[in-house]
Amino acid sequence: MSEELKNENGFGSSLELLDALGIGPVWVRRELAVEEAVAQEAPVVEAPARPAVQPAEPVASPVAEAAPAGGSDLEDAFAAAPATPVALPVARPAPAAPVAQPAAPRAPERRSPPVADDGGPPSWLDEMDFAASMEPLLIPDGGEHDEDDAPAQVDPMVARIAAMDWPQLKEIVSDCQRCGLCKGRKNTVFGVGDEKAKWLFIGEGPGRNEDQQGEPFVGPAGKLLDNMLAAMGVKRGDNAYIANIVKCRPTGDDGRDRPPSPQEVASCLPYLQRQIALIQPTVLVALGKTAAISLLGMDPSTPVSRLRGTVHRYQDLPLVVTYHPAYLLRTLSDKSKTWADLCLAMSTYQQQAPN
Repeated sequence: MSEELKNENGFGSSLELLDALGIGPVWVRRELAVEEAVAQEAPVVEAPARPAVQPAEPVASPVAEAAPAGGSDLEDAFAAAPATPVALPVARPAPAAPVAQPAAPRAPERRSPPVADDGGPPSWLDEMDFAASMEPLLIPDGGEHDEDDAPAQVDPMVARIAAMDWPQLKEIVSDCQRCGLCKGRKNTVFGVGDEKAKWLFIGEGPGRNEDQQGEPFVGPAGKLLDNMLAAMGVKRGDNAYIANIVKCRPTGDDGRDRPPSPQEVASCLPYLQRQIALIQPTVLVALGKTAAISLLGMDPSTPVSRLRGTVHRYQDLPLVVTYHPAYLLRTLSDKSKTWADLCLAMSTYQQQAPN
């Protein structure tokens, strides 16, 4: 700094202080100041991703002053200064508003992976609004009942049969009309044997010979049964009683023997049940399929082969199933199986008989 400026009108001390602080006046050429101002006016490109608009910041531009022509006269320097264009603070232009970008496709909603079933209620059950989804439950007022709910009607005749003795039972069977079998019979077949027997053999129903004579198991099938009893050490009328599921002969439209229907069995079974109660046998032997499924209450399609070899129970009485004698006359090879069944019955009898 020239000595003349330091001593001119008290500027010396002030300029000297500013010079010492490094903030004294800067002298630049006029054309340089113009170029710098133009460069600063250029817009600044902002990244379009930034939504916020930054406020304009003033840019400090140095004051352009003309250099002293000769460097000798301070007044000449200041006289030339007003002619020099001064770069005023220029506000930084605000960035252009971001152009609306087309909406990107919405990403699919992430769903949590399915939870393994742990045996509990499904997860969607907890999300249901039961108060809105459940319909009011209508409770019957008891005024109406379905036919299935009504108590089964008890046949008064069955109760009467259950209280009869032997003479009363024989008399009512001889005049029975509880089913349609009474229309084609010649004789009812009540039963035969020892009324205090320990062995009770039960067949299906009377055949043609039985219907004519009024006695169960006569003819060829009856002779085979007598031989079976003799092999066991018993005989007809001596510690053995023989009866049938139905007391009348069931026949088809062609006049031939047939198995009794379930309705016919149900009508006649109370008679047999009363006979069993009066005899109180030790062992029951069911001869054939019809006798077995009727006493055990099993499906009619159950074959005898599935019922053999096992001691069943009928009202706490042991029951053994074997083939019917009429079947054995047609299938001689199964006689050995029948003997095995009779051996099972005798073994059961020995276990039941008192010492």
